[in-house]
Amino acid sequence: MIINKPWLSSYDTGVPFSLQYPDICVHEYLAAQAHAYPKRTAIICGESRFDYQTLHQKAIVFSRQLIRVGLKPGDRVGLCLPNSTGFIVAFFGVLMCGGVVAAMNPLFPKRELEFQVKTAEVRFIITDEKKEDEFLTMELPQPVSIFRILESIELLDRRTGASFTSQSLYSPERHIISHFSDPHAPAVLQFSGGTTGVPKAAIGTHRNLVANVTQFKNWLVNLDDGKETYLVAIPLYHVYGLVLGLLLGIATGATLVLLQKPGDVDEMLHAITKYPVSYFPAVPSIINLINNHPGVKRGDYQLNRIKACISGSAPLMEAVRENFEKLTGASLVEGYGLSEAPTATHCNPILGEKRAGSIGLPLPDVDCRIVSLANNQADMPIGEEGELLIRSPQVMPGYFNHQEESSALLESGWLRTGDIARMDAEGYFYLSGRIKDLIKVHGMQVWPTEVEQVMSEHPAIKECAVAGVPDEKSGERVKAWLVLQEGHGMALDNLRQHCQGKLAAYKIPVEISICASLPKTPVGKVLRRELVREHMERK
Repeated sequence: MIINKPWLSSYDTGVPFSLQYPDICVHEYLAAQAHAYPKRTAIICGESRFDYQTLHQKAIVFSRQLIRVGLKPGDRVGLCLPNSTGFIVAFFGVLMCGGVVAAMNPLFPKRELEFQVKTAEVRFIITDEKKEDEFLTMELPQPVSIFRILESIELLDRRTGASFTSQSLYSPERHIISHFSDPHAPAVLQFSGGTTGVPKAAIGTHRNLVANVTQFKNWLVNLDDGKETYLVAIPLYHVYGLVLGLLLGIATGATLVLLQKPGDVDEMLHAITKYPVSYFPAVPSIINLINNHPGVKRGDYQLNRIKACISGSAPLMEAVRENFEKLTGASLVEGYGLSEAPTATHCNPILGEKRAGSIGLPLPDVDCRIVSLANNQADMPIGEEGELLIRSPQVMPGYFNHQEESSALLESGWLRTGDIARMDAEGYFYLSGRIKDLIKVHGMQVWPTEVEQVMSEHPAIKECAVAGVPDEKSGERVKAWLVLQEGHGMALDNLRQHCQGKLAAYKIPVEISICASLPKTPVGKVLRRELVREHMERK
């Protein structure tokens, strides 16, 4: 099939149409920078500061610890930690010995973490003292070793009390470090709703991640290797923060200023002023908070050293972009991606035209089609909507242990995104909705069926439905429609109290409507779109 690529003519000068991808594993980026920039500061996190040589050495030691406790290539490791030097060292240490990182949100309640541990068939858990008891009390079908990561970035076995110290660096057993090198092997598992709305683990290989890093190294033409300072204020357990924050930063020899409390705007502004931050990946809600911060309006913060800022995970309003660029002088561009192609496939040019409402252009080597919603073999003309299909080197090989859904989503090498999109004559793409009902709150995924399952356990609820409705601050908010048992009432506070401890806070409905019935198809499927349409008509 010949793919017309009008977007190539809109690329910034210097961005290649096609790239050569290094045949390496992700952790080899860190090894390369330890050689190229050994004394350059790699990570600043609170009071901790590591240069590249030290960071690489600590990852090697951590990898040795994992080998000693029995980790084998291909073993899944649940990494449930907040942004920290410990997360970064553990991440690279796991990859060095062939492990697969299944990063987990440390704010998730036990119920959701247990589901992810089971879904990914995790064998090892690395967490902190705040979450270890939840993992220790889980009922799991597979044996799982649970470790607390200490402040010294060493492992403490929570079942035996044994610790594994950095003295191993000087032990005669130094040779046990594994030099794992298989670019086609899985590196990460990212949880995604796929096409059914049931969370699954998308496999991201080393090659997938290296491909996306390589694309952005070439896309960000106004940044230079070994000279930049990145502000990483997105959670590293999220694929966006992991790839376009941590991995891109390591691959370019940048200094990464890592925020321990993602979303803390005061901390962000302090970091931007204290350090020469030149690159800042963010989400629209954070950009908007910066724009409206009283201190920013007064001119209290020095923001003019930022050169490039990528906005992802939710739509970026044009007024928000324009305001941020006026305040900082930076180039703020909107991009698009998904867990099944970790992490981005489209982005507006960093120096060229940024079109309002557009997710931008396909990155180098990203082929795209817009196909009919009625017939996915029929391509739509320019300007007309259909489902967005993607073929690129970062597209996943499939979901872990979900072969049937993987096959349905990956047809002849094309990834069905489930997003409705159109392309203009110059190759800029625009999203207009999702075929499925995935909700995104501040860029975080919420699956309606998951929320509905929890709500249906309440004795007063007869039927329920959940959908996302537009929200200026978060992109979308979770709304619930309820049919109650006869003689029962329901207040929003009561419903939220019921959901607490069972769902992450951002998944709990913030609005409810009480209905006599829910609109359904002839076979009984609830029409969520109809509920959203009625909601919008009332506004």
